[in-house]
Amino acid sequence: MFEKLATLATEFAELNERLTDPSVLDDHAEVRRISQRIAQLRPVVEAWEQWRRASTELEEAHALLDETSDPEMRALAEDEIRTLRDTIAELEPLLKQALIPADPEDEKSAVLEIRAGTGGEEAALFAADLYRMYVRYAESRGWQVEETERNETGLGGLKEVIALIEGPSVYRRLKFESGVHRVQRIPETESGGRIHTSACTVAVLPEAEEVEVEINDQDLRIDTYRAQGAGGQHVNKTESAVRITHIPTGIVVTCQDEKSQHKNRAKALKVLRARLYEQQAAQLHGERAEARRGMVGSGDRSERIRTYNFPQNRVTDHRINLTLHKLDAILSGELDELIDALLAADAAERLRAEEAS
Repeated sequence: MFEKLATLATEFAELNERLTDPSVLDDHAEVRRISQRIAQLRPVVEAWEQWRRASTELEEAHALLDETSDPEMRALAEDEIRTLRDTIAELEPLLKQALIPADPEDEKSAVLEIRAGTGGEEAALFAADLYRMYVRYAESRGWQVEETERNETGLGGLKEVIALIEGPSVYRRLKFESGVHRVQRIPETESGGRIHTSACTVAVLPEAEEVEVEINDQDLRIDTYRAQGAGGQHVNKTESAVRITHIPTGIVVTCQDEKSQHKNRAKALKVLRARLYEQQAAQLHGERAEARRGMVGSGDRSERIRTYNFPQNRVTDHRINLTLHKLDAILSGELDELIDALLAADAAERLRAEEAS
């Protein structure tokens, strides 16, 4: 463990030195990459330095205890030894956890996709609830949300909505939201008071940089059409909406959120790039996805991950057996308790895997 920590401390120093190189400063992408890596390493290196100082001081305190016969000095040395041992005991779990390989996608922005599943109109209304929940959570963290696609029902529900969420650590905090979300509640149209169950699928994809996913223009079919609102009425008279088909994979992305065709095209390409990146990552990192499935699920859209029970004001995450009786607060965007528990479970599982390897 200590060899790995020493290596990380060396890397940290070298990266800081690189940021003083004028040739590097001209490369904005490289500066961003280095800065993100430094931010990841800083807490590890600081904890490592504290551990080293505490260990050195502990050795000195033991030496003093062995050398002196003065009762007062021995008492001081014994007090210091107890304090330093406590400090080291607190730092060691942090150091072990810091050695867990970071997900390189954690700091990225993300594409959020929500689709109504089984349950008809009730599922569409629940999809609208989920989207509102994530938008409020994003607002609480200072993230920016830009819709690219919205397909509404006549009663205020959402058949489908896709949005770009931009900000620091978006993917890290939302990546475990992917999966099937189930709702149990009494619909307003239900006269008999029976509880109905319906579901929505949520997908969270890391936003891919252009350098990570190369898209050839000849592989794209781009169609334009007039943007439409709910009920089919035209919201503008120009063909500003864009539909992009990636011919090799058959992936289709549409965007009509902006009045500008150019802006809609740019947004649609971001979503397409994220979907292609997810597809490539699934092929390249199958083993990592399988390891994560054991604790917090794979994020497959066929997998039920959470139930929202309205009559009991209850939310249960089935992957970590966590139940919270605060459904109203969660749907208002207070997701940190759920998300922090999922991240802690994932970190504990990966730490066990790291120690076993």
